[in-house]
Amino acid sequence: MQIWARCLLILVTLGILPSCQKSYHEENETYYLVGMNLENPYWQEVQRGFKSGVSSLGFEVNWEVVGPPVYDVEEQLQAFRGAVARRPAGILVSPGIADAFTEPINQAIEQGIPVICIDSDAPDSRRITFIGTDNYEAGLQGGELALQLLDAKLKNRRIRRVNVILLTIPGQLNLDERVRGYREALGRNRKINLMAVLDDEGQVQKAYDAITALLVQEGEPIDAIIAVEASGGQGAADSLYTIDMHGKIPIIAMDKNPLTLDWIERGGIAATISQKPYTMGFYGVKLLDDLHHNAVRQFTDWRTAPVYPVPSNVDTGTAIVNKENLQAFRDALPPPPGPLSM
Repeated sequence: MQIWARCLLILVTLGILPSCQKSYHEENETYYLVGMNLENPYWQEVQRGFKSGVSSLGFEVNWEVVGPPVYDVEEQLQAFRGAVARRPAGILVSPGIADAFTEPINQAIEQGIPVICIDSDAPDSRRITFIGTDNYEAGLQGGELALQLLDAKLKNRRIRRVNVILLTIPGQLNLDERVRGYREALGRNRKINLMAVLDDEGQVQKAYDAITALLVQEGEPIDAIIAVEASGGQGAADSLYTIDMHGKIPIIAMDKNPLTLDWIERGGIAATISQKPYTMGFYGVKLLDDLHHNAVRQFTDWRTAPVYPVPSNVDTGTAIVNKENLQAFRDALPPPPGPLSM
């Protein structure tokens, strides 16, 4: 046998030469992410995880990100229906209002399009699985942190009531679950008074306006501010700084937006409950791909199976970031990425 033939045989045996076997991904196979507040840094990170997950599947696979730049449930519903009409290989969605998405998700499943909820769930729908934070547990975790931050006032016999403000978007299931966790944890101390639950609509300016309006009023003092979504903590910190109350009221924020981390460094925010949005996007599309290609061989086809073959719930977890561990947390983050593009 000639030398070149022997070398070729060795390379094939070792698997060094590229395989001639065709990828099981179809040409123009496309996955959709239907998000909310897409201009928010939190959702930028979800998108990057989604894009990286698609890229790991192969060059044949495409992706699309659709949804409103700010909180708008009707626009998000239209984006979801538009994605379904294109008959994609799968859809990730974070429902702004769970009930509004139940029937549209069911219709997509009936057409054989796998749908996975990330970040926020639609539990009464036929969605395949939910990937994201256990939001009730995140609320409990934040509530325990709030009790620690307020410990001195709670033990002070001269103080009869400790007032807490919550910033949220009422009706959004994941946030409602966080509020439920906070209510339970804070309710363990009779001194705690949940003074107000404010709707900031997921916007920094709305949170700023709401907190400023309360602080300039004559009335009982505010002892702590809690934000259960990504914009509220920054808006509250901006407000306190503007009215010369920087660092005087502890703020517990949500997520690790760069400006939130900056406020922790400057002492304007006491801590934040950090989620893993990149992980949600990355593993969400991986599970969609497994479903589309029926990679989990427990049943002949997921569409006709009595139960779905993938996990019914994936808890991506949380972490508390404060001034003590902020630098280590930042050091572990990758450098800022370039702009998102197809």
